[in-house]
Amino acid sequence: PGKHGSTFGGNPLATAAGLATLNIITEEKLRENAEEIGNFLNAQFTQAFKGNKAVVNIRNAGLMIGIELDRPCTDLVKMALAEKLLINVTSEKVVRLLPPLIMNKQEAQELVRRLVPLIEQFLKASS
Repeated sequence: PGKHGSTFGGNPLATAAGLATLNIITEEKLRENAEEIGNFLNAQFTQAFKGNKAVVNIRNAGLMIGIELDRPCTDLVKMALAEKLLINVTSEKVVRLLPPLIMNKQEAQELVRRLVPLIEQFLKASS
């Protein structure tokens, strides 16, 4: 009779890949970068939408960013895609951004420059 293996058990290849990934995250300080760029984006979005009552909340945990609006905004996904931006909407009203851990400040500025007018356009059209 054969021996039973496990599809959930560890193996040398998966272990090596996992260790290599953890080493890169540590060596390239990706956690620190995520915190720094995430806080930068939060500040930029907060400033851009200051006084806009349709923007209820802006929050982040590292590079996981949520921009909560006062109305359903699922149409923003298609609008963003047409502008070659990949976003998601959760809970009908939260624009969710999950940029890569390697995002730099220049790329973050570009994201703000392109996304803020799109959200403002959506809010104006849906009011």
